[in-house]
Amino acid sequence: MDSSLHLLIARNPDPDSTLEYLIMVPIEGGIVLKSSDTWPRTKALYCHQVPIAAWPECPDIVEDLNVVSCVRRGASIDIVVNRHRENRSQIVFTVARGRNVIFWQSPRTLRQARPKGVLPRAKASGLDNLAITIDTREHYPYGFKSRPVVTTKRALPCGDYGLYVDEKLFASVERKTLDDLIASLTSGKLRYALGQLASLPRAAVVVEARYSAILQTTYVRPAVVLDGIADCYLRWPEVPIVFCENRKLAEEWTYRYLAGAYQLVRSVGDLATNNNTEGEVDAGSIRRWAKEQGLEVSDKGPLSKAIQKRYLLAHGKGIAE
Repeated sequence: MDSSLHLLIARNPDPDSTLEYLIMVPIEGGIVLKSSDTWPRTKALYCHQVPIAAWPECPDIVEDLNVVSCVRRGASIDIVVNRHRENRSQIVFTVARGRNVIFWQSPRTLRQARPKGVLPRAKASGLDNLAITIDTREHYPYGFKSRPVVTTKRALPCGDYGLYVDEKLFASVERKTLDDLIASLTSGKLRYALGQLASLPRAAVVVEARYSAILQTTYVRPAVVLDGIADCYLRWPEVPIVFCENRKLAEEWTYRYLAGAYQLVRSVGDLATNNNTEGEVDAGSIRRWAKEQGLEVSDKGPLSKAIQKRYLLAHGKGIAE
């Protein structure tokens, strides 16, 4: 052990910075990073590199850790400090959405990002053969390997993975990475997508990340994202947004969701063919439901076909054309 190596953690003297700490990494003459915490415990920490001159002349040291090892390995720096617990970490230099980013992680954060357990081998809903349609615009689609699934490609009106019944789209799943979710939410595209998905009898959005990962975003305030997701839940309660931690679990959820939708159609035969109209459903019920969803609807007079159709689909009494 080289006793001259120290990992220094000081308070950031910049009062306007959201990253409260400065980290002096003892490698390559010293690398200074801004960080939101003093060690990556329950989550990986986003860091921002600053010039060596940003290190204050009289730093307010929070921790001074003796370093056992500090080695660069390609795009990462492995650090081992001299203490019994929380002694190993890794600084990773990577690219996200076209820009360079840095994350500080530990074995504990990696274990949380990769939950233990083996995916069940049982067939979803006991189906021997499930036909899933993949949107032609979907990049790097799920393969559903080792699953009794037959996939075909077709331009879907909404969503990325669909289930067709009698040539009509009955259920669809929209896949999102966390970055894609945030980008579409802030641009407004997600709301249009949810509006289209809500026209189907069954639909959902699956996110390849944990809900808590939103708290680590830096290019958009987490509160803005959380508020936006809550608003989507309230406006389109018939289209759940499901967080599945990683791509593998999101694929498994999609497979089982669409299999369950198929079983629903098979067990309730008239669900996909019921063509109820306003004359068969109380208009007052439709108006009350529409107002609860935040939709504009007149208090008197005939209801629009679109409102009627959306009500019927939301209550499992119709299917999209």
